[in-house]
Amino acid sequence: MQLNDLLNHTSEWLKGTGPHSDIVISSRIRLARNLQGRPFPHWANKQQAEETMNIIKRAIEKVDYLKKTAFFKLSELDSVDKQFLVERHLMSREHASKPDSKAIVVDEEEIISIMINEEDHLRMQVMKSGFDLLESWEIMNRIDDCLSKELTYAFSSELGYLTACPTNTGTGMRGSVMLHLPALVMVRTIEKVLAAISKLSFTTRGLYGEGTQAIGNFFQISNQVSLGHNEDEIISNINGLIRQVLEHEEQARNILLKQQRSFLEDRLWRAYGVLKNAFIISSQETTELLSMVRLGLDLDIIKDIDRRTINELFILIQPAHLQKLESKKLNSQERDEKRARIIRSKLVK
Repeated sequence: MQLNDLLNHTSEWLKGTGPHSDIVISSRIRLARNLQGRPFPHWANKQQAEETMNIIKRAIEKVDYLKKTAFFKLSELDSVDKQFLVERHLMSREHASKPDSKAIVVDEEEIISIMINEEDHLRMQVMKSGFDLLESWEIMNRIDDCLSKELTYAFSSELGYLTACPTNTGTGMRGSVMLHLPALVMVRTIEKVLAAISKLSFTTRGLYGEGTQAIGNFFQISNQVSLGHNEDEIISNINGLIRQVLEHEEQARNILLKQQRSFLEDRLWRAYGVLKNAFIISSQETTELLSMVRLGLDLDIIKDIDRRTINELFILIQPAHLQKLESKKLNSQERDEKRARIIRSKLVK
């Protein structure tokens, strides 16, 4: 598999399938693991980091379950390629920022990705469309079991798996769910919901994880601490919280439909109209407007376009994707024009 092959594939987080896919975009399980006897990435010199990367690469090659994956050294990718992987939610921004002695392993379905020498030696990710943390964990657990036969993890009988960040120590698990919550934003109760989430030891981030804003009404909710909890408890706690958030969003959508329908329809159709007719448009404005159109589809108000097209646009309009499609680097003005052309062509069809 080549990196450019992903251009013709719908990212797992945008397939729009799975339970509660009208509100839950994706479910993700991430595990942090380190190798026993080797310095953590931020303490390792270049030679040590290279050795760790090669040890992990050889281990992955021995795992049958990971046969349909591709290995990419970050030092061999240009800035557009790295940003492309970030936009597809396969790699963190932190991993892309310092590419030396780092790599990423991705499967052809974009369900599995493994970052090598990020904050930890291994940051393994499994992502499924819709509200399905359990299946994500089942896949991840299988991968972890297979790799543990080839690698010796840094582990303490008292603390659990040892990680670079103390909040990940224990299971090393971070479960997260990405939700589309436009109604809560529109009825202005989102801050109250987010405040309640933070009091329960969960954290909320934006579309592209830590340090990013919640553009397009997308919110990632995840556990903050793994120490003192097993994997089943973490998943159960997240599932319970997400069900409550789902109820709040559904209630907010009903309020908009029953009490503010004219206001709602005006927002939805204005967004659709701008997208269909704009000749220059930024990625942030596009994401915000696509969020409204997606809500219109979910509420069966906008009917002449399918959700898959809107989902695909969320990623095709990102800067690196535009440049990959054009096979050259584009300046800001060129990207805004290219973005508008793609949107018009998709919505006219």
